[in-house]
This record gives sequence, structure tokens and C-alpha cells, in this order.
Amino acid sequence: MKYRGRCWKFGDNIPTDQIVRSDRVFLSIDVMKKYVLENYNSDFAENVQPGDILVAGVHFGQSSGRAVAPKAIKATGVGAVVVEYASRLFYRNCFEVGLPLLECPGITKGVNDGDTVSVNIETGIVRNETKYCEFHAKPIDPFLIEMLKDGGLIPMAEKLAGDV
Repeated sequence: MKYRGRCWKFGDNIPTDQIVRSDRVFLSIDVMKKYVLENYNSDFAENVQPGDILVAGVHFGQSSGRAVAPKAIKATGVGAVVVEYASRLFYRNCFEVGLPLLECPGITKGVNDGDTVSVNIETGIVRNETKYCEFHAKPIDPFLIEMLKDGGLIPMAEKLAGDV
């Protein structure tokens, strides 16, 4: 699973209710995706392209455990999320909705907004192709890799139920 695209860089301590504001969580996902991270970068949702890479600092996805935040990020077309550190519940929610997430110490110092970044989910290698540097993310559990390949928890469960 490989992704390559523009880096959209965000900072530290971004809670789920700022990924998608709480007054927007009852909108349809097609409408909600237009407001993802609106308070941090008003151009993001309008200009993000399929496969682009969202990079953020520590404690990304903290506070509430609403799975709507990773669903909305995925709906924008983001290929992968690469953070210094994600909230544990947000981390798990990403995999359950089929959104790849890597924890990669040092990533925010190694990329700038607009850089071209490539990500290999299985090897954990993140490359800044603009600056010609490479980072190594923490390994992802093989079970979670399979969940991503299946498209998330529900498709995985449906696949496994069909195998019985």
C-alpha cells in the first residue's frame, strides 16, 4: 500500500472536534468533508487531492472518540495520515474505517506544507521527495495492515463471514 502526494502539514494537539467541528457531525459525509480541518487551513478541504498526505504533530485526534473524524478525512481523498503521535482511540478508528495512519517520530521537522511525500504503509518508510530525505515510522500490526487492505473493519468482517 503506497501513496504519493502533496503534504498538508498541521501542528500539535488537534482534537477530533476540530478535525470536524461538533456542529457539523450530523451532516452527510459528502457535505462534512468540505469542512475538514477548516479552522487550521481553510484551503485544505477544497484543494486536497486523492492520495495527498496529511502530516501532523503529537496528540493528533485527541479528545472524543468520534469515528466521524477519520471518516471525514478519508472522504477528502487523503491517502494516508502521518503523525508524530496519534491518540490511541483515533489511531484505531482510522484503521477501522480504512484510513492508513503511521506514527513517525520526527516527521514534522522533515516536511513542509506543499512538499511531495511518498508513504509505504507496509514498510513504514516515509520519503520527502522534495527534500530527498527518509523517515521510518513505527511498524503497524499485521492484523491492522490486513484490515486496511480489506477496506476497514466492516468489509473485513464481511469477508471473514463469507469465508466461514
